[in-house]
Amino acid sequence: MAATQRIVIENCAIATVDAHGTEYGCGYVVVAGDRIEAVGAGRAPTGPADAVRRIDATGHLVTPGLVNTHHHFYQWLTRGLATDHNLFDWLVTLYPVWARIDEPMVSAAARGSLAMMARGGVTTAMDHHYIHPKGSGDLSGAIVRAARETGVRFTLARGSMDRGEKDGGLPPDFAVETLDGALAATEAAVDEHHDHSFGAMTQVAVAPCSPVSVSSDLLKQGAELARRKGVRLHTHGSETVEEERFCHELFGMGPTDYFESTGWLGEDVWMAHCVHMNDSDIAAFARTGTGVAHCPSSNARLAAGIARVPDMLAAGVPVGLGVDGTASNESGELHTELRNALLVNRLGPHREAALTARQALRLGTYGGAQVLGRAREIGSLEPGKLADLVLWRMDTLAHASIADPVAALVLGAAAPVTASFVGGRQIVENGRLLHVDEDAIARSTRTEARRLAELAGRG
Repeated sequence: MAATQRIVIENCAIATVDAHGTEYGCGYVVVAGDRIEAVGAGRAPTGPADAVRRIDATGHLVTPGLVNTHHHFYQWLTRGLATDHNLFDWLVTLYPVWARIDEPMVSAAARGSLAMMARGGVTTAMDHHYIHPKGSGDLSGAIVRAARETGVRFTLARGSMDRGEKDGGLPPDFAVETLDGALAATEAAVDEHHDHSFGAMTQVAVAPCSPVSVSSDLLKQGAELARRKGVRLHTHGSETVEEERFCHELFGMGPTDYFESTGWLGEDVWMAHCVHMNDSDIAAFARTGTGVAHCPSSNARLAAGIARVPDMLAAGVPVGLGVDGTASNESGELHTELRNALLVNRLGPHREAALTARQALRLGTYGGAQVLGRAREIGSLEPGKLADLVLWRMDTLAHASIADPVAALVLGAAAPVTASFVGGRQIVENGRLLHVDEDAIARSTRTEARRLAELAGRG
């Protein structure tokens, strides 16, 4: 769409999620090209004459698109397994299966993961892909192509592991890379896929998997690589008590101090989970601007614990939401995380004062944009920002009797998505994806899941 052509969305409730938390009970959004041109209360401007489309959004809430900050797409093929395990036992059970993945499997899994998120209001996704078995094909390229076809904005966190079973790690040795091989492949992914420009559809982060599956050299040299290339850094951190014990036994310090010693704290870093953080850890994250991807459903599924999100926010730590892999969050969509972030944190010491519905929505939108380093571009509805936005239908049986649309969205059932736009381009209409075939994706994921199970069984 040309920059002078406009879409006018009117007669809707609006939660802008801007710095002031501005909301309109009835207002409008004007989209010009790939940007938001205007947001306001009351009736939309009678012009512009060059508007190519006017959407009567009566009965809807318009919000920024949801931003997912942590995921493992390949796990779409192993949902529903090891359902009663903690993290370490779960990993020991599933690593031998995951070690059999190849490019067709990863392609199908990425399409399934992206489709589920996009149809549920996600406009910016990420994938932390860290398993690269020898001879498995171009896995990074397959994931990027899937995101491009779905139409979402995307960050590929090119993961890696170089600590296999023989070195005390959990993954099979044939599923890990060498130090030099991991660094070279990561740099190649950055060179091929990362776009530094405003409005980029694809970006790449350097993302060694976790302290328990990578060497200190991979962390240190990975951080150097990321900063030389001007890209972000991502990993798992402080997820379980077992990880904390591992760090103390192997490195003589806790996870946060270990990360700092390897160059892994800073405004260009975000970590997944961060469940077991003490006051000193939170202060270090706040001091350095290190971000957190909060994954409440996965943390509960694997009995990891309750992250101290209210304390992180109070200290000024950037926090977004993550689906995490669908082998530990079978629903695979981010609306669940809005709701569970609020509910799970109210089980902690702050109780009913832990989070509000509006804070939960902020985590899933602007907070995610902060964590991915894209808060200037996305995460709130403001003139000049990219037109990544969602129209949630709130006048059906599921929500019509809830007067507060934000509370309805966060606490209620998953709201139907009437329309979702990424950079002004519509990707969802009436709950269906516009640019990919959901039914064909479902068939291919089932086929590839069966093939993976057969290969793992023979292995």
